[in-house]
Amino acid sequence: MNRFFVALLPPQDIQDYANQIKQYFADNYASRHAQKSPPHITLQPPFEWANDQVSRLEASLREFASQQKSLQVTLSGFSAFAPRVIYIDVVRSQELLQLQAALMAHMETDLGIVDEVGKKRPFAPHMTVAFRDLTKQNFKAAWPEFENRELHFEFAADKLTLLIHDGKRWNIKSEFAFLSGE
Repeated sequence: MNRFFVALLPPQDIQDYANQIKQYFADNYASRHAQKSPPHITLQPPFEWANDQVSRLEASLREFASQQKSLQVTLSGFSAFAPRVIYIDVVRSQELLQLQAALMAHMETDLGIVDEVGKKRPFAPHMTVAFRDLTKQNFKAAWPEFENRELHFEFAADKLTLLIHDGKRWNIKSEFAFLSGE
């Protein structure tokens, strides 16, 4: 069994910016855990999947992605899940909410993958820059610094990314292009 999750990854320039912020948290607030994955917006939280069934998982995601249109994603400022998580805020567009709901439904129906936690709380799209190992004390110190910091990026999300955990960090396993020629 391996652990996987499905996400939208921004273009490289936005990833580079987010990685600089993650490095800042590592250097100044001893929070390194967010560096264990590329900057992303989680659509399907981590789940266990049998190694010998990965091609089935990939085929299912490829089929789903091929029926989706690319969508505009807007990143705007910072927000937090106090007292531990600071993230780049993702604007909750109808298209993004529909994509996430459709993916969750597809994975449940086609693969039997159910996120019980996600069923209990609404989808809150975000791009984490500090979490888990950010102490409450460091959160209190860092949050005023980021609370009103301006940030604005827009990008066209045109593919799903499947990430796999290697025991230390999350790595890109495969990518699935959305319907082209929108």
